[in-house]
Amino acid sequence: MLINICIMPSRDSSNDGQGDTVSLSMSVSELDDSGEGKGKKKRGRPGKQGVRPPLKKARRSPVDKGGRRPNGVAHQNGEGTDPSTLFEVVKQGKSAMQSVIDDWIESYKQDRDLALLDLINFFIHCSGCKGTVRIEMFRNMQNAEIIRKMTEEFDEDSGDYPLTMAGPQWKKFRYNFCEFIMVLVRQCQYSIIYDEYMMDTVISLLTGLSDSQVRAFRHTSTLAAMKLMTALVNVALNLSINQDNTQRQYEAERNKVAGKRANEKLELLLEKRKELQENQDEIENMMNSIFKGIFVHRYRDAIAEIRAICIEEIGVWMKLYSDAFLNDSYLKYVGWTLHDRQGEVRLKCLKALQTLYTNRELYPKLELFTNRFKDRIVSMTLDKEYDVAVEAIRLVTLILHGSEDALSNEDCENVYHLVYSAHRPVAVAAGEFLHRKLFSRHDPQAEEALAKRRGRNSPNGNLIRMLVLFFLESELHEHAAYLVDSLWDSSQDLLKDWDCMVELLLEDPLQGEEVLGDRHESALIELMVCTIRQAAEAHPPVGRGTGKRVLTAKEKKTQIDDKNRLTEHLIVALPMLLSKYQTDAEKVANLLQVPQYFDLEVYSSGRMEKHLDALLKQIRVVVDKHTEMEVLEACSKTYSILCSEEYTIMNRVDIARSQLIDELMDRFAHSVEDLLQEGDEADDDDIYNVLSTLKKLTAFHNAHDLTKWDLFKNCYRLLKMGIEQGSMPEQIAVQALQCSHYSILWQLVKITEGCQSKDDLVALRRVVKSFLAVCQQCLSNVNTPVKEQAFMLLCDLLMIFSHQLVTGGRDALQPLVFNPDSTLQNELLNFVLDHVFIDQDDENQSMEGDEEDEANKIEALHKRRNLLAAFSKLIIYDIVDMPAAADIFKQYMKYYNDYGDIIKETLSKARQMDKIQCAKTLILSLQQLFNELIQDQGPNLDRTSSHVSGIKELARRFALTFGLDQIKTREAVATLHKDGIEFAFKVPNPKGPEYPPPNLAFLEVLCEFSSKLLRQDKKTVHSYLEKFMTEYMMERREDVWLPLIAYRNSLLTGGDDDRLSVTTGASSTSKASTVRSKRGRPPQHKRRPEEEAVEGSWVMRNDTIQTPGALHTPQLTSTALRENPRQAADHIPDQDSSEPGSEPDYMHKRGLMEDDAEPIFEDVMMSSRGQLEDMNEEFEDTMVIDLPASRNRRERAELRPDFFDSTAIMEDDAGFGMQMF
Repeated sequence: MLINICIMPSRDSSNDGQGDTVSLSMSVSELDDSGEGKGKKKRGRPGKQGVRPPLKKARRSPVDKGGRRPNGVAHQNGEGTDPSTLFEVVKQGKSAMQSVIDDWIESYKQDRDLALLDLINFFIHCSGCKGTVRIEMFRNMQNAEIIRKMTEEFDEDSGDYPLTMAGPQWKKFRYNFCEFIMVLVRQCQYSIIYDEYMMDTVISLLTGLSDSQVRAFRHTSTLAAMKLMTALVNVALNLSINQDNTQRQYEAERNKVAGKRANEKLELLLEKRKELQENQDEIENMMNSIFKGIFVHRYRDAIAEIRAICIEEIGVWMKLYSDAFLNDSYLKYVGWTLHDRQGEVRLKCLKALQTLYTNRELYPKLELFTNRFKDRIVSMTLDKEYDVAVEAIRLVTLILHGSEDALSNEDCENVYHLVYSAHRPVAVAAGEFLHRKLFSRHDPQAEEALAKRRGRNSPNGNLIRMLVLFFLESELHEHAAYLVDSLWDSSQDLLKDWDCMVELLLEDPLQGEEVLGDRHESALIELMVCTIRQAAEAHPPVGRGTGKRVLTAKEKKTQIDDKNRLTEHLIVALPMLLSKYQTDAEKVANLLQVPQYFDLEVYSSGRMEKHLDALLKQIRVVVDKHTEMEVLEACSKTYSILCSEEYTIMNRVDIARSQLIDELMDRFAHSVEDLLQEGDEADDDDIYNVLSTLKKLTAFHNAHDLTKWDLFKNCYRLLKMGIEQGSMPEQIAVQALQCSHYSILWQLVKITEGCQSKDDLVALRRVVKSFLAVCQQCLSNVNTPVKEQAFMLLCDLLMIFSHQLVTGGRDALQPLVFNPDSTLQNELLNFVLDHVFIDQDDENQSMEGDEEDEANKIEALHKRRNLLAAFSKLIIYDIVDMPAAADIFKQYMKYYNDYGDIIKETLSKARQMDKIQCAKTLILSLQQLFNELIQDQGPNLDRTSSHVSGIKELARRFALTFGLDQIKTREAVATLHKDGIEFAFKVPNPKGPEYPPPNLAFLEVLCEFSSKLLRQDKKTVHSYLEKFMTEYMMERREDVWLPLIAYRNSLLTGGDDDRLSVTTGASSTSKASTVRSKRGRPPQHKRRPEEEAVEGSWVMRNDTIQTPGALHTPQLTSTALRENPRQAADHIPDQDSSEPGSEPDYMHKRGLMEDDAEPIFEDVMMSSRGQLEDMNEEFEDTMVIDLPASRNRRERAELRPDFFDSTAIMEDDAGFGMQMF
């Protein structure tokens, strides 16, 4: 008796030419002998000709077996007391998977139909479906009908299903699910999978489920099919190995002499080889069915997780069975998917390729793929997803390792610069590439000869020179710390060879050795200092990483060992290095950073005091020779570190420091007296003596308490003379201001940390008051640096000596509190307006001809930002009155790129401090802009001009900052409207009451805030507005009265009255307000236009008709992607010209969604036809790679970050209920 079983997957009607069915045939006599593998009826190989013939035969009833349950829901054990489905067994994971499979195989041998029914229900339940396929459905229904029936059993309230559920249980379930499929094939590989029943039924079911519009079915079946394919690849690999072994045995036996040859053995080997070949053909047919029926469609599914599964598994196939899968026919799918829009899928592509490139034996098979997709892979090192960029760099490194000729110099340079990336994993991966490219290519014989040498003659000597050369050529000299950190994991032995670095700096070059130039020496010193910092601190530099993490015990030990070793090497060499480079400011400033990383106890414990004395001597020489602030601050910091009280060397260092300060103070006192006596007749030498000494004292006063030398007195004398005579050099004035500031701060520290006597408080108050007066006078200085320094110090001191000083139980410091008067506040505000908010053109003219124009612009902008931030702090901490911020807020739009973040933060903090006062300040800033516009254009404003639009846009931005919580901002918004209305009607028109007030147009600006009013507050504000309106105003319709009409309309929207049309007086409802969601209330009956005009007219304005406010755009319930039919027709090629399963054939397909589809469904296509052509234009499913250039629009979109204009950012913030600031 022959049973024909036909399970038909659901297919879209557009898939003509694709295989629709899998024909399954099995004789009853084979049920009891499925393990023999003989007498099998060979089935056609699907996909061999590209088309599988549809064989739609009806399924007959299977032969009944004893003990079979009628519904086929679950098997029971021998006693029939413990029902359990395969899904529950796999979900619980308590039983060994092999025993579960063995039980199922046993049941299959008894009744394969019921066993298959359990397996079908297993896949259905694993998809999260509550339905169960019963035996009647299995007998009488087609596959598509079964799937459609199961779709109705889904829980539409939740979109979750086992593969997407969170938690350890479901994570384990996914693992068990995959293991179940793998073990099932492994246990059935010798018999059952060749019976042409079980595998064909499973593959046909999974193919149908993978075409479903239900995501859960599609996702689960795709994962199952891909794991099934992986298991079959393992079986095919074993068969291939067995075939090779059998062939070798056969050849060996046949080559024996006739007398020793065993003919029976030859016949057995021939029979075995034939059987293995048949099995191989069967497995190949199964794999073709899965690949053509599932993979080719699902690798471009709309869901990224499904696409990722396909790409991950094809990588496994190519690695496991490279002879069959590692060719261009399969590699092209990975290459195409490198352009995927989702980082998760691109990541799977790169990891799949990494496993292939790791095996150097496979590289020849990858050569064509490398040449074709190398540019795309290199470009992915700049991917917007950092994880993808990291894996792309690692893949490029593997390509380099496989063949150095595969990458051009341009390709390598694209990766080199990533060592300076702020994202550490990207930088470290680029560092590994750099190490592989530059530091790992050497002659082994030469290395062996140099291995015994040390210092500059060691192998690291040339590598360090190469590193210095790379650093200089990269032209990013300020990022040496980033370069060192990038190479730290891969090149530690090189970077920690401080002996070699010191020898390269100190010793003369050998004969024939290239001499290090000045730039090379500076670069080497900078790199050496960075390596010392990295070893001593054991964490990345600032700006790279999330902060200091807790070190492990092993890392802590390594840190201690490195610190001891660098101290041992450099404690002796540092004085010699300082002696050699004492005249070079840049080199000395870097070298003076080294002592802070020493283990200073070594000086005393190792009896190395002589090296300490040599270091102190060199530092003193450096102080005498240099006046650069960078060098002097480095010297001051070194003294401060060496003077730490926890070390025994403190006394020795303190004596040296005191001697140096005494000498500087004597020199400063004499030079100041000479300068004051000579006055205007002072020569350059007198000025230089004062300036150089004052710079050194200022640098030391920053880190050391020098109050006992009373530096303030002489500095104050210099400042007073400069104010009185107006001839003080600007650098002396700047340094005197700074030094006086440090002196005041140290006096405050002594008072707050010690006992607070009244005399000390009075003396400090007198000093602060006199210094503030000097700074205020300096704001009018002709020299800009002096004014800027005075402004910054004024802001700092007003912050320090504000009402915040007495918080925390420090009421005794009340005499030191200073509050700026209105005159000082106005001077500070005017300084900000004059020196911060300046036109870019003026700045460009002032810097014209400068070689470092761009760098100077950035530095000048940074300085202006500091000035604005200093003044903004005074507003935020209520030291300067908040109305002063109006002049700052009104600049928000014009200077958004330069100061937008500072102004936003100021506004945010000001609102937190006082909502109502902040709202009054906002409306004041708008009023100031409006008054300025009136002065420029006169009372007759052009309301369509860009200036008016700019004020309205600024008002809209301000309105967005109030957020969506109208209860919290209710009073503030109402106050804002009140002030705006009063401003609009404050000044009457001099021509008479029949003319509009000059400020009436301001109401149009005020409209932007109407949406922030509550419904009841709109009525109140409208009533307040009517107090200023006359009957004559209410009846006016001329253009000059349109701002009033528009403002009234904005207040009446959502209230009891209809809005007034600004043109005809009719009720005006925008198109947006008529849009309704599909789930909203049903639309009302359509009325005639004449009725609408009458009912909404101005005459009928007191009727009860309500005009609804603007509604939000409805959410689309259909996920089908729309496209322009005309454009689609232009792009559709000839249907017959594409091969089934090819890229053009895929582009011909329509989306699976209809307009009325249920929300549980979704379009399984990744994008619309036009977008697909952009990604895969002219792609064909051929056996060779013939693809377009990889630099298409989608790639560029993926590599570049998204830049949104400020408007879009603020709209998004407001849309999500978050405040802009």
